[in-house]
Amino acid sequence: MLVIGEKINASNKSVGKAIAEKDSAFLANLAKMEDEAGADFIDVNAGVGKDARENAGAIMEWLIDVVQNATSKPICIDSDDPAMIKAALGKYRGDKVMINSVNAEPDRLDPIGRLAAEHNAALVALVMQEGGIPQTVEERVSAAEIIMTHLKKLGVKEENVYFDPLVLPISVDQSQGIVTLNTIREIKSRYPDAKTTMGLSNISFGLPNRGMINRSFMLMSVAAGLDSAILDPLDAKMMSLVKISDMLSGKDQSCKQYIKAYRKGLLIE
Repeated sequence: MLVIGEKINASNKSVGKAIAEKDSAFLANLAKMEDEAGADFIDVNAGVGKDARENAGAIMEWLIDVVQNATSKPICIDSDDPAMIKAALGKYRGDKVMINSVNAEPDRLDPIGRLAAEHNAALVALVMQEGGIPQTVEERVSAAEIIMTHLKKLGVKEENVYFDPLVLPISVDQSQGIVTLNTIREIKSRYPDAKTTMGLSNISFGLPNRGMINRSFMLMSVAAGLDSAILDPLDAKMMSLVKISDMLSGKDQSCKQYIKAYRKGLLIE
């Protein structure tokens, strides 16, 4: 499973403070830690903070430079603002890149889709339209169809699309875990070449022992067809279960990666 490290996000209080204070050492160290923990992509969300929106592009450019100077892992540019994404892509030097995210709203779908096509970028697509997160599988799949139809017209390859089935806190609505799992199954059935991903920790918001819930839901989601997740790679138990899920779902040939992790002492019960 492809792991997208979630730590460099301005919504995190310490990260937001580091961005505001231009603390490059703190942020570079965080990127290195995610890299060493096994993240495949480093998610980078600069937010906007107290700065005016017209400065947001410059902030994102600075943060992209900090992260790519600290690690060779590819970056996941996390913004729904086409201008910020364009600014980040202009600074990025790597061969592989991911954009997080787009949805079915035309004013985002078209410009962000064009950027993804131009840069051959992987693109996280939230299965929602205007009006908020759909409550049912059918509504989410309908949004996915709108997104895929338009992205294909723009030249985005199906295999570059990472559909996010959307995860709502189970503490708010106990049906949403099942809705998310069934959405993954339906998307994988309709678009076999597309990928799926999600912001995993949303499932446990507002509950105690969040790590245990996140890990359990990750395993259930992989069984449903999850290909990727935005998660905390510094959670050693989670990363251990990622290795196990790859092995049990047939993605780890001859159990090589599991055995390698075992020999390195990386598997935590």
